[in-house]
Amino acid sequence: MISRAIEDYVKAIFQLRVEGHAVTTSALADALGISNASATNMIKKLAKLKLARHSPYRGVELTRAGEKIALEIIRHHRLIETFLTEALGVPWDRVHAEAEKIEHVISEDLEERIANFLGNPRQDPHGDPIPSKALEIEPCPLRVPYACARNAGRKACWMKNWRGPFSSARCIAKVPSTRRKI
Repeated sequence: MISRAIEDYVKAIFQLRVEGHAVTTSALADALGISNASATNMIKKLAKLKLARHSPYRGVELTRAGEKIALEIIRHHRLIETFLTEALGVPWDRVHAEAEKIEHVISEDLEERIANFLGNPRQDPHGDPIPSKALEIEPCPLRVPYACARNAGRKACWMKNWRGPFSSARCIAKVPSTRRKI
């Protein structure tokens, strides 16, 4: 069985790579808020498990097995965020922390039920693509507007910022509470 720590590391490696960052030991340590020594030890463990390949001074890349684990956790995370927002009304700016706690423990059956309940969404509330059941993911643009149509009642429009170790959002304009595309 794969530990939560391993899942967190492969997810971070995957997200850093997707965002165009070189996945060095220090970049991984910064992204996870840990020491370089801890990151080095886990990278060695991932390599032994054949989940990642590490080339000194070149960085880390996931093997297909490591990528599969990362995409599965990302799918769980983003489906949970979407469920919390759409079904339970949790504000989208609070769902990330909740999904971080839950993503490691849901079963494949619950994942499928959540996806079906939500109509198999393609994006989470932050505009991030949700990997398909087959663990395929659509590429992300560097900047995309989101939350305007889905959350029009909140009277704000947000812009996705794909720069930085992990994506963030900022309010770019107030919009009327009617549905509107930008």
